[in-house]
Amino acid sequence: MGITIILALIALFVIVFAIMGFKIVQQSETMVIERLGKYSRTLTSGINIIWPIIDRPREIMWRYIREGLDGKNIILKTLVTKIDLRETVYDFPKQNVITKDNVVTEINAILYFQIIDPVKAIYEIANLPDAIEKLTQTTLRNVIGEMDLDQTLTSRDTINSKLRAVLDEATHKWGVKVNRVELQDINPPHDIRDAMEKQMRAERDKRAKILEAEGTKAQLSLEAEGHKVAEINQAEGEKQAQILRAEGEAQARLKVAEAEAEAIKKITQAISTTKSDPVNYMVAIRYIDTLKDMVSGKDNKTIYIPYEATGVLSSIGGIKELFNMTDKK
Repeated sequence: MGITIILALIALFVIVFAIMGFKIVQQSETMVIERLGKYSRTLTSGINIIWPIIDRPREIMWRYIREGLDGKNIILKTLVTKIDLRETVYDFPKQNVITKDNVVTEINAILYFQIIDPVKAIYEIANLPDAIEKLTQTTLRNVIGEMDLDQTLTSRDTINSKLRAVLDEATHKWGVKVNRVELQDINPPHDIRDAMEKQMRAERDKRAKILEAEGTKAQLSLEAEGHKVAEINQAEGEKQAQILRAEGEAQARLKVAEAEAEAIKKITQAISTTKSDPVNYMVAIRYIDTLKDMVSGKDNKTIYIPYEATGVLSSIGGIKELFNMTDKK
């Protein structure tokens, strides 16, 4: 009976010993094992076997963020044996930073880092989260202290780059790589914000007036250009109209001259055939035209007879003879 109890105890001890010797490590996690207080090895993800009595995992301080009942984030710090190798986000509380022009500004920063060497993260620094937080705060004060408020508000990318470079270099010996630093909020004092809002409002009003003046200038310029083009087109049209009228009158005169020349030619041929005096014919035509103008006056009761009426009558008689001779032929 006693032997059975002893064997049962031994079996129970072996089972407990074996269970304690099994260590399951999750993916993207690791564990640092010390043997008799000295670094032994680093466990990888999966099932690992250690000696429970002489081997033990080394604890590391870690930081967690939990949401409280009031909706605010609560920062929890505890000792853990498993080290998370994934990228971790640290949201630091707001802090007051003095700029180069002595303006107290409230800044909230976020840090993205990753543990790449678990051994250094445990043995090179006592409290890794606190060390990273304090280093970030002091570096942020140094970087912001070299810049004016205006530069701080407009140069977030520059600040982020400087912070990342300084923190990455400082945390390299801790086995940590800083991937990115972001500034969430930059809150100047209320009086400074009021002054900035007034300045921005004045700047917007100035731009609006400049744009309005430029629009008016452009409108007047376009109107002047339109009037100029219209006057040029009108002058060009009048020029073309005068040219066309002149050409029309010239062509009309040419046609009249050609008709008169043809008439004179035919009259000349007729006179030469009848052997009459062409001078009498021409004088008679002129007399008849003159009489027509005199008769068409306003006073139709008065009739003007030229002084040399006999000459006119003789000319008319000559024309009559000319027509008679033409008819006989």
